[in-house]
Amino acid sequence: MYKLLHELQVELGERSYPIVIGEGILGEYDLSDYVGGSQVLIVTNDVVAPLYLEKTKASFPGKTIDTLVLPDGEKHKDWETLNLIFDALLEKQHTRKTTLVALGGGVVGDMTGFAAACYQRGVPFIQIPTTLLSQVDSSVGGKTGINHPLGKNMVGAFHQPEVVLIDTDTLKTLPPREVSAGLAEVIKYGLIRDLAFLDWLEQTMSQLVAFDSEALGEAIFRSCASKADVVAQDERESGIRATLNLGHTFGHAIETFAGYGNWLHGEAVGTGMIMAADLSLREGSINPADYDRIVQIVLKAGLPSRPPKQMTPADFMSLMAVDKKNVDGKLRLVLLKAVGEAEVTSGASPENLKATLSAFCYQEN
Repeated sequence: MYKLLHELQVELGERSYPIVIGEGILGEYDLSDYVGGSQVLIVTNDVVAPLYLEKTKASFPGKTIDTLVLPDGEKHKDWETLNLIFDALLEKQHTRKTTLVALGGGVVGDMTGFAAACYQRGVPFIQIPTTLLSQVDSSVGGKTGINHPLGKNMVGAFHQPEVVLIDTDTLKTLPPREVSAGLAEVIKYGLIRDLAFLDWLEQTMSQLVAFDSEALGEAIFRSCASKADVVAQDERESGIRATLNLGHTFGHAIETFAGYGNWLHGEAVGTGMIMAADLSLREGSINPADYDRIVQIVLKAGLPSRPPKQMTPADFMSLMAVDKKNVDGKLRLVLLKAVGEAEVTSGASPENLKATLSAFCYQEN
């Protein structure tokens, strides 16, 4: 018997949807009410499929279920792999009444959602995230897409799911590195808008990295509630939602430079948040004690604090130039106005940005 922990709603009018969080919920919670037609295509990968595919099928009683198992990894988040989803839909003669189900981490969720946004000009989909990072961030809010060799997530669409089902038991099969990566996005919510949550994370981090299920359930709920609130205010990222990208401009540059998948998204974001904090310090928005506090919680989560050794300031500048937040050729960054408050700005001093990049990039002797 499963244990229902939390349920909340992403308020988007007629496109509102629930986030259901529980222990042992996968395969026990009936999702068939969220499927309008009779057809379901479950998209997963070769790591998750042996663990959870059969359980997931049991969540759709009375439906015709097809499955597609993709190769695992960020390096497969591309056009070629996306086309495998369209191939499966067409070969199995799925109509516009079909529902796609994303079973896996952020890569599977982003690609399946993008396929759903495109197939026959848009069909419903369901998110069943199985990594901490996807549970607290990418599964909520309707951002879907694939990577381009020149930039991460540069091709995609906004397409909201019908429901997000989060089973905290899936975290038990994750390697510690994946949990640390997810904690980067959890820490982000505290840094940008919830100081009380940041305080709680500092007190609870040792339990979180030790896979304490109660602590993780609370962290997931509070992260999802924060994300849902922001998305309800700004679905298309024209304002406040952009602050959810704290550390991401630096982080996406790291991911692209390193080659997709060599650095996990959360690892790059962890380093990116420290770099954003350093720039915020140089801009006079936070003080040295604030900066040290941010560094310590990122390190306590088991995340890296410096970019790849080979990466230069010029590498950062060229890769950040293609960031989606940029407007009219101006680099826009998410910085901290204070710990617990963020802003999107194109007004950071070029000298301070150069100083931050120089401080974090390894210098040749």
